[in-house]
Amino acid sequence: MKIGRAVWMLSLVSLFTDMASEMLYPVMPVFLKSIGFSVLLIGLLEGIAEGTAGISKGYFGKLSDASGRRVPFVQLGYALSALSKPLMAVSIIPLWIFIARTADRLGKGIRTGARDAILSSNATPDTKARVFGFHRSFDTAGAFIGPTLALIFLYYYPGQYKWLFLAAFVPGLAAILFTLLLKEKPVAPSEKKALPFFSFLAYWNQAPSTYRQLVVGLLFFTLINSSDVFLLLKVKEAGLSDSEVIGVYIFYNLVYALASYPAGMLADRWGLKNTLVTGMLLFAAVYSGMAGGGNLWWFAGLFFLYGIYAACSESIAKAWITNICDKKDTATAVGTYTAFQSICALLSSIIAGGIWYSWGAASLFSLTGVLALVAAIYFLRLRSANPE
Repeated sequence: MKIGRAVWMLSLVSLFTDMASEMLYPVMPVFLKSIGFSVLLIGLLEGIAEGTAGISKGYFGKLSDASGRRVPFVQLGYALSALSKPLMAVSIIPLWIFIARTADRLGKGIRTGARDAILSSNATPDTKARVFGFHRSFDTAGAFIGPTLALIFLYYYPGQYKWLFLAAFVPGLAAILFTLLLKEKPVAPSEKKALPFFSFLAYWNQAPSTYRQLVVGLLFFTLINSSDVFLLLKVKEAGLSDSEVIGVYIFYNLVYALASYPAGMLADRWGLKNTLVTGMLLFAAVYSGMAGGGNLWWFAGLFFLYGIYAACSESIAKAWITNICDKKDTATAVGTYTAFQSICALLSSIIAGGIWYSWGAASLFSLTGVLALVAAIYFLRLRSANPE
């Protein structure tokens, strides 16, 4: 299958954007702790950033469908995320950190539905998973390169987090430049009147029942899938150094990047549902394994499985959603799902922080592993993911 120009451009944009974001992500919990954030406050920060900004995904997805435009949303969204990185270096006041982090997530909210609609329009139902997997492989390659650059930077300039935030703007700027290469044919808007912010919620009742059943399962899984920050905190708590924490995260992203496109090809052949359930079973195994202690090699093995799980999850879920929905509602369908997903992510990270704070890390990871098995059973009972 030939990969189209638009998919290549979006993949390169995601490569550089994730490079910028992931230069900061693995050091974020260490940085936040160094300026006085508790584990509970870190969970609150991650949850609010994802929840409050993520709800915009539904609105901007609906607005993209209604306006008949995709590219402007992609350009604005990636630009806002890039500009938010150096803001982290301006001040360590908690409110400012919340604003900068939320601005980054708002950029994602603006672009997500429109970007995924472009990807979907460049594939057929039989090639959706590999197209989304191809894009995800580039996205995650950036998540491998970014922490590697951060590790090198902190080796020579230990503790210089503010300069790292400023350096992250460079690949972000490259992403902005690549968005300028995207082209689209003007389409007459389907709606000319102003849309209320929560107008996308009406899609839930208009959508096919198969969409609602799928999204309910995905949202349950989101509720138990807290921020990866907690995995990194667990590794740090086990006694690994900052370099080793970043190292296992780099390894995870390398596995994720290398496995995403093959996982997409597998899903197109073997079935979206089978691939997604396999990923959830791997997720359950990883979280169960995290409940105890371990050394560097133990955690490296778990993060290897976690990379395979990731390759079998998000891209596959979006391919499934876009196969179910009407083509004219693609951005709305994806945006509505990701808006609800962000709310669940808010609750998930807050709940996870509370469980860790009250009963310890082992309780959090053990409970998550059990509930992931429940999610896998739910998906096994759904109708086949592939369109009829």
